[in-house]
Amino acid sequence: MKAYELKKISTMSVFDRPREKIMNRGAESLSDIELMAILIGSGSKQHPVEKLASRALKLVDDGTGILEADDFLSLDGIGPAKATLLAASMELSRRIYSPRNKKISSPSDVYPLLAHYGDRQQEYFFSIPLNGAHEVIDVNTVSMGILNRAILHPRLSLTIYSYLYRNFRCGFFSSFFFL
Repeated sequence: MKAYELKKISTMSVFDRPREKIMNRGAESLSDIELMAILIGSGSKQHPVEKLASRALKLVDDGTGILEADDFLSLDGIGPAKATLLAASMELSRRIYSPRNKKISSPSDVYPLLAHYGDRQQEYFFSIPLNGAHEVIDVNTVSMGILNRAILHPRLSLTIYSYLYRNFRCGFFSSFFFL
């Protein structure tokens, strides 16, 4: 399992710190962990912002659904104010940038949906079920692998199949079996 790491912010050069970086180079120049550190803002001696951001990002990546404030409260060092801020930012991002109903007509249309995984140190295996009009229903992380491969066990295939059957009963056969 990959541990997300961010150098201690006080040891970074002034120009490489997340807040300065976002002001000078734009949000797209930051990694996911740097963006999470900006959302969290600050930590404490027992829970530095770098560690909080790492644990919060791991929670987001490991999450099987929509994260609520209670999920973030389970992290030591995150209180109710930060938990609600993180949950609200996740929900706002989901509402605005949700891949649902995005039409897929070529492999290059899938790239923007998964581009933020490009800076990860391990392989991921995704399922992207489509409806009959080739619109995205959902983006699911099926398997997180090791450094150079993602392992897909047949049991996981059945789990995906049952998930799709329960949640999207119509039309998934034609768009699911590309795995």
